[in-house]
Amino acid sequence: MKKAENTATWRATLHEVIYEADTRAGKLFDIALIFCILASVLAVMLESVASIRAVHGGELIAIEWFFTILFSIEYLLRLLSVNRPLKYAASFFGVVDLLAILPSYLSLIVPGTHYFLVIRALRILRVFRVLKLVPYLQESALLMDALRASRRKITVFLYAVLTLVVIIGSMMYMIEGEQNGFTSIPRAIYWAIVTLTTVGYGDIAPATPIGQALAAVVMIMGYGIIAVPTGIVTAELSQAKMRTVTTQACPHCSAEGHDADALFCKRCGEKL
Repeated sequence: MKKAENTATWRATLHEVIYEADTRAGKLFDIALIFCILASVLAVMLESVASIRAVHGGELIAIEWFFTILFSIEYLLRLLSVNRPLKYAASFFGVVDLLAILPSYLSLIVPGTHYFLVIRALRILRVFRVLKLVPYLQESALLMDALRASRRKITVFLYAVLTLVVIIGSMMYMIEGEQNGFTSIPRAIYWAIVTLTTVGYGDIAPATPIGQALAAVVMIMGYGIIAVPTGIVTAELSQAKMRTVTTQACPHCSAEGHDADALFCKRCGEKL
């Protein structure tokens, strides 16, 4: 019984240091973590420069592995300090924390994959919690609510666009043919996507008058289509309500962004 209590106390203390920004220890831990993240990302970026790699490549690789091992230990401690580690592992920051260490180990099998370690920069999003920027957390919650509310509309819109580019690509393939660079329907669809999104690489271009006329229609349509998802999200933002959130993290699944008056975790339902 006493051993179980000691384990619970140890886990609670570890959770307080790693997840909570309200305590001095928790804030110092997160600030130190942010500096480590910045240093590790800088080391990866410098190692990609050929002139620097030729002189200091060995030192930079050693620094990279030092931070990888450090973050690996931190990731394991995060899993140990919550009652439901799988919930944390499947969360946004849980996935980011895992992706922040995997590239180094994968580089032992596939050389060059360690450059994906720059994804560690996403972990600096914790700075909002560390610096107690609650207004930023509130705005983030408002934006996420609007995106969730508009996801079905955007999904339907993307399906409509996908159908449209398939039709346009097929038409352009029939009009232009292989002699003008439209060697297949997938390549013609690629042209339709590039044109409809107003990117316009110019690697493929219609040569016939009918093809050019169709291209002109697609270009004009592109301006209208780009505005649709923006309008959908804007409409949802105007209807979303601002809610007060805190920096408190759930001790069971580590979920953050709870309402100020919340008594239970919004993700797992456990008491806060």
